[in-house]
Amino acid sequence: MANTTKQVTTTGTDEFLKGLWKQNPVFVQVLGMCPVLAVSNTAENALAMGLATSFVLLMSNIVVSSIRNFVPKQVRIVTFILIIATFVTIVDYLIQAISLELHKALGAFISLIVVNCLILGRAEAFASKNGVFRSILDGLGMGIGFTVALLCLGAVREIFGYGSLFGLQLFGDHYQEWVVMVLPAGGFFTLAGWLVFFNWFEQSRARRETLKEATA
Repeated sequence: MANTTKQVTTTGTDEFLKGLWKQNPVFVQVLGMCPVLAVSNTAENALAMGLATSFVLLMSNIVVSSIRNFVPKQVRIVTFILIIATFVTIVDYLIQAISLELHKALGAFISLIVVNCLILGRAEAFASKNGVFRSILDGLGMGIGFTVALLCLGAVREIFGYGSLFGLQLFGDHYQEWVVMVLPAGGFFTLAGWLVFFNWFEQSRARRETLKEATA
């Protein structure tokens, strides 16, 4: 009896969307927690870190995918780190040129993008094994997913901690700020809340799909 295997193919849309939801770097894979918890005390800092990480992720994916057939296996990790460090340096100087205040707020976490396991993981697990086009889609999806997750944390922490969003006051002068939300503990509380919500939503969706298939 012949063995038949079902081959699953993914489209370009699937490669892009997986980072937004099914394989979200923060809410599913729980990667890059150091910047997620450290710089998400305001929405502005969260957005800046998300965009910086997305740029490095996208550009490193493009370069790694382009040279994947020319890099010896023995030095591939070192090569990937060198590529990532190059783009991190570019981002560091760009942020410094745009806003010294923002650069100071993000601090050492800009340089620490080099060791973000999300970026090195996508370079090793995906870009080094796929073409440039699919690697671009993967980098964009993962980068946007990471940025959205950071924004979710930053927005909640800023609203409760400062009563504002992107520096714009949302409540009156009588609003009592939740100082704990802008402290490190607030990052853990907010992340836990989002993880609970994300898992609950995903489980509810899975139950609805199972029920729909059972009644079909």
